[in-house]
Order: sequence, then structure tokens, then C-alpha cells
Amino acid sequence: MAYDYESFKKAVFDLTKIDLSAYKEKQMKRRIDTLIAKHKVVGYDKYVQALKEDKAIFEEFVNFLTINVSEFYRNPDQWEVMDKDIIPELIKKYGKNLKIWSAACSTGDEPYSLVMALSRHLPLNQIKIYATDLDKQVIAKAKVGLYGEKSVASVPADLKKKYFTKVGASYQISDEIKSRVEFKEHNLLRDAYPTNYHMIVCRNVLIYFTEEAKDEVFRKFQKSLATGGILFIGSTEQIINYKDIGLDRKSSFYYVKP
Repeated sequence: MAYDYESFKKAVFDLTKIDLSAYKEKQMKRRIDTLIAKHKVVGYDKYVQALKEDKAIFEEFVNFLTINVSEFYRNPDQWEVMDKDIIPELIKKYGKNLKIWSAACSTGDEPYSLVMALSRHLPLNQIKIYATDLDKQVIAKAKVGLYGEKSVASVPADLKKKYFTKVGASYQISDEIKSRVEFKEHNLLRDAYPTNYHMIVCRNVLIYFTEEAKDEVFRKFQKSLATGGILFIGSTEQIINYKDIGLDRKSSFYYVKP
């Protein structure tokens, strides 16, 4: 039987538990068709067969589906707000044992940026970041902690000097930063959310989701936050109906649960 795209989405969900219906169809279908063409496979049904039989093709597909464009201190001006306003406010409100979740953390640039940002305010041994992504390949890469020059370009000079070692053309992040992050696999569209977090950071991922899926995720984040907790989103995103979701807008990319 030749698969149409609807059947293909169901087959992918059965194999990976990734729900392609939550992604913008035209954009996602184009990306998948490009990948299928690369393997010179004809039709979705043959590609599903290849996914089942070839581990390398399966891993490549999952990696291809998940969005892994990431960098440290992305949009530095927003991290300045984090340093000057958000972190001091959270410490004042909740004390020094902050519960922070980096959702859809990709290759670790974001949770490690959070540890470094917090290190200006707290001793490292008091910092713990919970970081999740649905792609185990990027989590494995995050745990290695080796990054290209472009990824670390926005890291403040003093932190780069303190916490990175140059290895050839790459930069290795220190074990003392790595040890402050706990990585776990998590699917934002399927898995249960952790609760009572003081800050959730999820940036530049939901732009790939449909409006319905995006709304569902933002509502779940709201429930995951402690009262007074902060949601930090990406510069490519905005929450139009934040009041309806139960959030107040603090500044351009920061929302608070009142």
C-alpha cells in the first residue's frame, strides 16, 4: 500500500511517538520529502520500511525532525535582562535553590548559558538546571559539551575564559558547568510536565508548531510554573493570548504567572 502523508504521520508516531500533526504541514512535509529524496527512496511506504530496518536512517530522521539550531546567549540583550532583573528577582522571591527547566534544550547551549548566568549570582554548587529534549542524539551531544566558534560567539568574554577550553577549532565547556545540568528525554506534546518551577526557558522551538499545539504547550508551561514564576521565550515567538492562558507580560520575552 502506498502511504499518503496522513498514513505516514501515523506510521512515524507509532515508530517515534513524535506527532507530526503538531507541526506546520507544508514546511515539515517539504523537509521530509528532501530527506527521502536524499536516500533515493520512492514513496513514504518505502521510507517507513527503511526507518524500521536501518538504525542509521532512523536516527538521522529523528535528528532531522527536531530543530537543533542553537547558540549560547542567543539574543544577548535578553540575557542582560536575565542578569540584571530576572535572576535577582527570583532569588529574592524564592531563595537560592531555584528550580529552573530548560525545555527543548537542543545541544545544551541554553541550559549551560543559564548555569553561567546564574554563576554571577550564586555559587555553582547551588545551581541545578533540569534540561529536556525529545532527541536523544542532541542530548548525547550536549553531554559531550563541545561547540563550534559560532555557537560560543555571544558568551561574555570573562565567562568564556573561565569555563571553556579551546580544543582545535572548537570549545569544550568545563565539567563544573556540565555537572550542574540534568538532561532527560521529554516530548513537549506527549509527556507529563514537571511542576512548581520558578523559571521555564523554551526559546525558538514553538515557531515550528501549529497554533493549537503552541497554545497547548504554553498552557502546560503555565501550570508547571510556581506562582510568581517566569516563562522566557524566544525572539521569534510571542504569546498573543497570554492573559487567557493565565500569564502577565513582564517584558518582550518574559512572562510571569501572577
